[in-house]
Formats: sequence, structure tokens, C-alpha cells
Amino acid sequence: MEDAEEEQRRRLKLEEALEIQSLRRIISAYLNYPDAADEDVRRYERSFRKLPPAHKALLSHYPLKFQRLRRCISLNSHFIFSMLQAFEPPLDMSQDIDLSEDQHPEYAQNDHLFREGIDSCSCESAPLRITCSVSNRHGCVESNNDSCRSSVLVHPNEATVTSSQQQWLDPSFQLNVPLVDVDKVRCIIRNIVRDWAVEGQKERDQCYKPILEELNLLFPNRSEESPPACLVPGAGLGRLALDISSLGFICQGNEFSYYMMICSSFILNHCQTVGEWTIYPWIHSNCNSLSDSDQLRPVTIPDIHPASAGITEGFSMCGGDFVEVYSDPGQKGSWDAVVTCFFIDTAHNIVEYIEVISNILKDGGVWINLGPLLYHFADTYGQDEMSIELSLEDVKRIALHYGFEFEKERTVETTYTTNPKSMMQNRYFAAFWTMRKKATAAQQQVP
Repeated sequence: MEDAEEEQRRRLKLEEALEIQSLRRIISAYLNYPDAADEDVRRYERSFRKLPPAHKALLSHYPLKFQRLRRCISLNSHFIFSMLQAFEPPLDMSQDIDLSEDQHPEYAQNDHLFREGIDSCSCESAPLRITCSVSNRHGCVESNNDSCRSSVLVHPNEATVTSSQQQWLDPSFQLNVPLVDVDKVRCIIRNIVRDWAVEGQKERDQCYKPILEELNLLFPNRSEESPPACLVPGAGLGRLALDISSLGFICQGNEFSYYMMICSSFILNHCQTVGEWTIYPWIHSNCNSLSDSDQLRPVTIPDIHPASAGITEGFSMCGGDFVEVYSDPGQKGSWDAVVTCFFIDTAHNIVEYIEVISNILKDGGVWINLGPLLYHFADTYGQDEMSIELSLEDVKRIALHYGFEFEKERTVETTYTTNPKSMMQNRYFAAFWTMRKKATAAQQQVP
């Protein structure tokens, strides 16, 4: 018995150490953003200096452009550092951790979790703050469940951060991270436009508006005393979940990515006015720009004040792996609606996603989905990652097997974190459907 308890303690300690290491890596990626971005500018300058004098003369405005780029990077960095200063880590980031194979031989078996920055551990409930990594290929991871870190929206004036909470930002705790990690930070900046800027309204109208209209139609007589409950897995930076809450639903967003959750926590809990921050999301690519002014144009955020958005009591964001969190027996039959937007193709096993969605919906509950099938783990060559990549036809067949019946289905043309002024526009023809879960007695038994 003592051996079993010791093994459990050892496992939990390893999981906590993995999570701290993952979070340090993600925070380091944010902190490395200004240096990595400035290195890009230095590369542009080196290329410019190699030009023949006659060609340089034709581009005499370029030195000024480089200055402007550095100012844009500085303002992006100011937003990022303010966001990190407001972040309250869910764990003691200052503690020493030892993940050597001598101390933790099982770490070698879990190394892929660190590489991806995945929070795989069971997370104790933590009120009032978003806290929980794997990036979403399209853009670039309040519950009683022990696998969820939870957060509810609070008024910015209620949020306080003490200086002791910032010790984990000390350079001694930072890691050297690959540039691909910093690319995820740039991806987050583009996602901010999609969810929290006026410039992202067109994309939100393409992706979120059909979902909101469908919820409004399916639940016409929502009760203020007992609002319907809606879950949004893959909630990203939280705008869709917030908008659903503002419609009169008890809404919970679920997100796996610390990159996303650190940023969404800041916007939801700490932004005090509309247009409080200015960012420059399009400066990191010189390709397909109509003009320097387009590339260097500012974007103000947020376009609404989240705390004044008329949210329904009970709005929350839950951090953790969707399958791990919502496979908990207490989640069975808990939700009136599940909304998935650009989410189901993030699965290792999409069949498991569909099974969990069916299990957590009430009889008669609805599943609204919008998105493509750009499977997240399809390109993880040499890493032996499980990736089940079904056609849309097979996805629908599996859904029918798990007790769903189609009510509506159509295709929605949309973009994802696309620069609306770019010469290149990648478009998806996304599947949009409403399915309803049949009564349990009418469902086929899973073999």
C-alpha cells in the first residue's frame, strides 16, 4: 500500500514538474518575442545593405521602414509584457525541478508532452483565473472536474497582482526556446485580431454568426432563472464563448493551450476600456503586402469591453485536455448544447471526440459544428503520434453511430486569422451542421 502511495506521489510530482517546464517554455517564448522579431529586422537590413547603390537609391525609404518596424515590435512587446505581468501562474514557478532521467526515468516516455508544451496533468480547480500546449494548425491548447483549471470573468478593478507573483519572470527561470515557439506567439497576435478587433468582425461574421443565430433559433425561450448550458471546446481567446454567454446561456469555454489561455485571461479579466491596446499583427511577413502602410497598420483591441458585454452568470473558461476533462463521469448528460468551431480536427482520435460530445450532451441536446478537417497531427512525421484522419463522410457516419441525427447541414466559406488586406487569402469551405442527440433508448449500443 505504501509503495502504491509513493508511486502516486512520484507520478504527481513528475506531472507537476512537466507542467511547470511546459509553462516556463511558453512564457519564455513570449519573453523572447522582441529579440526574435528584432532579429528579423536585422536580417532585412543585412539584405538591404547587399544591394547595389543604384538599387538602394530606389528604396531610400527602407531605413525609415525598419525604424517603424522596430517601433511596432516595441508596442507589441509592451502588450505582451503587460499580459505576462497580469498572469497568475497556477503553480509555483520558482521551485527547482529535476527532470533528469536519473531522477525520473519515466520522463523519457513523456518527453513528447514537453516538446509540444502540453499540459497533461490533472489540474486542481482554481477559481477566478484562466490558467492552461499545443498550437492550432489553423492559426499557427467553472467546473467541478479535477482535470480542469477554471476561471470566471471578473471586473478588471477586482483583479490584483502582487510583486511576489512576478518572481517567475526573473531571467534565471527563462529557457532558450526554438524559433517555432516564438512563431506561436505571432500566431496568438493574429488570433487576437480574429476575436477582439473590429478588423476581425468579417471573419467572426463568417464563423461565429451562423453559430449564434442557430443557438438563438434552437433555444428561443431561454429562462433567466435556468438558462441552457453550452460548452465550447477549443475556445481559443474566448470571444465565441463570451458572445454565447451574452445571448443568455450558461457558457463554458474549454481550452488546452497555455498560449491562448494566458492571453484570453488578460483580455477577459484585465482590459478596462474599448481600444485600450494597440498591436501590429501583420508586421511579421513581407509577402503579399499591397503597401508598407498596410503591413504596418495598427489594430486596436478590444473592440468591446468584456466585463460590460452582458454575460450570463456562470460564464467560465476551463483549461485542460477536452477528452480528459469531459470524460469525467460527472459530466455525463450535463450540457444542452456543445459548439465546436475549428476544433474537431485537433484530435488525435476524432472518434473519441465525437463519443465524448455525445456522452456529455443531454438527451435532445444539440451539437453545432463549423470547421474544416485540417487534422492537427497529420504532419507529425517521425514522432509516432496517433492521428486518425477521417473524411467528412466518415465523420458523419460515426456521429450517427453515437446517437446523433442531422437537422441541418451546409458549407460555409470562411478564412482563419487572415490578413484582410493581403494579396493571398486562404479560404476554407467549412462544414456547418446541427445535430441532435437522440434519446438514450433510441440509440444504438456501442459494440
